[in-house]
Amino acid sequence: MSYLAPQEFVTKMIDAGEAKVFMSTRDTFIRAYMAGAILALAAAFAVTITVQTGQPLVGAILFPVGFCLLYLLGFDLLTGVFTLVPLAVIDKRPGVTVGGMLRNWTIVFFGNFAGALTVAVMMAIIFTFGFTEAPNAVGQRIGSIGEGRTVGYAAHGAAGMLTLFIRGVLCNWMVSTGVVAAMMSTSVSGKVIAMWMPIMVFFYMGFEHSIVNMYLFPSGLMLGGHFSFWDYMLWNEIPTVIGNLVGGITFVGLTLYSTHVRTAPKRKPA
Repeated sequence: MSYLAPQEFVTKMIDAGEAKVFMSTRDTFIRAYMAGAILALAAAFAVTITVQTGQPLVGAILFPVGFCLLYLLGFDLLTGVFTLVPLAVIDKRPGVTVGGMLRNWTIVFFGNFAGALTVAVMMAIIFTFGFTEAPNAVGQRIGSIGEGRTVGYAAHGAAGMLTLFIRGVLCNWMVSTGVVAAMMSTSVSGKVIAMWMPIMVFFYMGFEHSIVNMYLFPSGLMLGGHFSFWDYMLWNEIPTVIGNLVGGITFVGLTLYSTHVRTAPKRKPA
């Protein structure tokens, strides 16, 4: 059968987290770089579809193509390692330490950022004919996204920061569900179908994904968005990363681990 029972795929989650801790720095960075680049291309693709069709749902339906490709190729997103690697620490796998986990997260963060920034520069060149003219319609839309989701949050003060954080939590609840869903099946079609559903939900609902934002906001700055780099970091990237961490480990990693690995004692018959 191509479907794995929860006890089986949760064990695979822990195994995957352990493997990522011991992966070489070179391989960790390359895989993170490619993941950031592919997801950035998918984000550009989805925004282009939305602008050209006027239908955000169509962009959301097609955006998961990038997520599916990068995971089938064995690349890593920060949102995924936020969920998987802590389980290897909690399960007390030999040699897996908090320091090793933080090392993995740091390398993946910078790898994702480098990949997303590379695509941001390339797409900005396309949208402006090498920065020789004003951005086209898609470029203008990306600039407005960056502005609305930085200074737009800042205009609401603490309430805006709370909203941003909760959107980050909900995002990685869905994204990490997609990461785990890929482990439920041993067939390519099964993995793709399982990944597609939660990723479509997060994108259409406008939740905040730290790696997608690594593309949208630097790109928005290049394309004339009225916000600063520090607006982006303070009013988007940093709170989003924290929200993604909380959402992935709390609502996906720990819940699955606690009920399928460290189960409570069964009730005795009356």
